[in-house]
Amino acid sequence: MGSAAHPGPEVRPGGPAVFHRKGWRTHALVTPDEARVLPDHHGVPAHTYLGLLGGTGLTAYVALTRTVRLQPGESVFVSAAAGAVGSAAGQFARLLGAGRVVGSAGSPAKVRRLTGEWGFDAAFDYHDGPVGDLLAEAAPDGIDAYLDNVGGDHLEGAIRGLREFGRIAWIGAIAQYHSTRPPAAPRNLFDIVGKSLRLEGVLVRNHRDAQGELEDFLVPHLQAGRVRDVQTVAHGFDGAVDAFLGMLRGANTGKMLVRVTAEQP
Repeated sequence: MGSAAHPGPEVRPGGPAVFHRKGWRTHALVTPDEARVLPDHHGVPAHTYLGLLGGTGLTAYVALTRTVRLQPGESVFVSAAAGAVGSAAGQFARLLGAGRVVGSAGSPAKVRRLTGEWGFDAAFDYHDGPVGDLLAEAAPDGIDAYLDNVGGDHLEGAIRGLREFGRIAWIGAIAQYHSTRPPAAPRNLFDIVGKSLRLEGVLVRNHRDAQGELEDFLVPHLQAGRVRDVQTVAHGFDGAVDAFLGMLRGANTGKMLVRVTAEQP
């Protein structure tokens, strides 16, 4: 999830590209300790540090390797799998040796991309029925781990589908971001006890120390073309708000970026 300002074309005539967290703006004055000089890996464009090599990819990587501790051969379910974190997580899970990768998305077109382009073994449109039923069809033997970007009925369905000692990394809850009333808890919440499941929240700011580990893992795969940096790019700073609202509606595929310069990619 999330959107970010795109640093412009990949040409770096003024020196190395830097990353900062000054928010949405066309220009920023930052001190050296407020910026990070981005490594210049051959074939890896600077904007990748706003997606797969940024907070998006780091969230997915940490959720898989530190939170659910995915093991080779295990089955994993990713909700909002066509979004920024979801599309990264599904691809990373495959690279980490997952036995089966299942994703949910909000349209037939996104479902087709999950299985046709990004390496998911199965996927479903959550509008087609109860999530628990759709997940049972996609993973009839159950799942070992769940990366939750949605909450609500997705969390309930995943609890139903998890095997004993399964793990849940709760990353987001986009299903309730727009709600004006408190969300209802999953009706099967006590199954966490009955199945000895583990649920842990994921905040990427607590895992900044994993950035180098992520780059060591991912850069060779990016250079070899084994992973896709999925992005939706809006052009022009004036479109930043519309891009953000579009991300909340699910209008994006992968990371929503705003290119603030007038130049085209």
